[in-house]
Amino acid sequence: MRRSRRSVSALHGTSAIPAGIHTITPHIVVRDAARAAAWYAQAFGAEERSRLPLPGGKLMYVELWFGDSAVMAADEFPELGIVSPLSVGGTSVVLNLFTEDVDALWTRVVDAGAEVLHPLQDQFWGDRHGQVTDPFGHRWGLAQHVRDVPPEEIARAAAEAFAPG
Repeated sequence: MRRSRRSVSALHGTSAIPAGIHTITPHIVVRDAARAAAWYAQAFGAEERSRLPLPGGKLMYVELWFGDSAVMAADEFPELGIVSPLSVGGTSVVLNLFTEDVDALWTRVVDAGAEVLHPLQDQFWGDRHGQVTDPFGHRWGLAQHVRDVPPEEIARAAAEAFAPG
């Protein structure tokens, strides 16, 4: 996995992001961020790069890298209104993770305890895709690009798939 200086937290002396470069880093809230970091490492192969513990054992954040993509995870702080999907009863967000061998990743994630929402299958837009919910309430789309599909074919298939009645 490639390391990037941009990934280092401002608390650790980050250099500025170069002009014209934009980044986005999802920040997710979980119950027991230390356990979540260990689970994401086991199930997804995530690499932990840093963490900021607080007195009392909670984590303000843990920086996890999934290949070239970063996700920041933090513990719940219900007293501040910072709660996880487990506290609010679900999420509408899907974190999509693309890989070169989605079947192997799927097996590892499901074996680690993720709940299957949508089985892994080939999709009309050219990906092999499925969705799971991790033990912390976050929804993940796992996918592998299988073939290029012309936009017109995707539009036609989508119109058929989502047509009323």
